[in-house]
Amino acid sequence: MTYEQYRRWIIVTFPDVGRGPVLDLVAGSFAGGTAVLFTYPLDLVRTKLAYQVVGSSKLNAQMSIKNELVYKGILDCFSKTYKEAGIRGLYRGVAPSLYGIFPYAGLKFYFYEEMKRHVPVEQKKNIMVKLVCGSVAGLLGQTFTYPLDVVRRQMQVQRLSASKSAEMKGTIETLVMIAQKQGWKHLFSGLSINYLKVVPSVAIGFTVYDLMKAYLRVPSRDDVIEVVSNKRTSRSSSLHS
Repeated sequence: MTYEQYRRWIIVTFPDVGRGPVLDLVAGSFAGGTAVLFTYPLDLVRTKLAYQVVGSSKLNAQMSIKNELVYKGILDCFSKTYKEAGIRGLYRGVAPSLYGIFPYAGLKFYFYEEMKRHVPVEQKKNIMVKLVCGSVAGLLGQTFTYPLDVVRRQMQVQRLSASKSAEMKGTIETLVMIAQKQGWKHLFSGLSINYLKVVPSVAIGFTVYDLMKAYLRVPSRDDVIEVVSNKRTSRSSSLHS
């Protein structure tokens, strides 16, 4: 939704801007950033809950895992995180997420729309073609931005870690520290597994989105923009009159 809105706003506000892939890159970047700001606390809670379960499995088998869990559930995790550091605690690690999502979301929309432009007209409605375009878009976008995702996860769970390593203060500092202490390869640790989730997810998301627009007979976004522009022009002309 925000991608379409940002794209429309840019064209209407800056009529001289081109409607090529760069527009999709910018609109997609801002759309991704908006989505992160609204949903980040949920991502933080998910990571914390998943990490404490993984961590508890490493404890002595004779110890009660239930007593070792820091959080009892989603609401408890929200409550404790908020009491510890307020709103800032719920957005811990959001900087690398934004740094990552801006290029990731932008590149994702850029590659998808750019690939669709090179598809023959008779193949544009082919579901398999849409899936392939979405898969490549997700693959390339994820590859370029994955190190920032690693930084984000480490910043989210560092307070649950029992290690005595130095606290990670910022995105760049954490990125450099991981590369120096664990090696640059660690910045891409788990990327192949992530492909199994992200690539089909992006492909299916783009494909279903396009199919639903066609099924619901949603007008072309460029047609809607032309109507809005014409209405504004006519209003301004009537005011001058």
